[in-house]
Amino acid sequence: MITTHTIQDITFDKDTMSLKIDGKLIKVALDKVSLKLKAANEFQRQFFKISPSGYGIHWPLLDEDLSIQAILKISN
Repeated sequence: MITTHTIQDITFDKDTMSLKIDGKLIKVALDKVSLKLKAANEFQRQFFKISPSGYGIHWPLLDEDLSIQAILKISN
């Protein structure tokens, strides 16, 4: 069964991605979730699409997809 989530916000600093998932702030190191995102410029990072179900996030300019479940596992 696919778990869905509500993603309210995604921001970046140099080496960290911060997400507000289901009302909870999650911070993850980019080198743990995506080397493509770590190497990307600010424009590439900010151009993303959240799946309608809240299952994942897609960065079309980077051809990168991350599932929310994987991000939550890494953040723990």
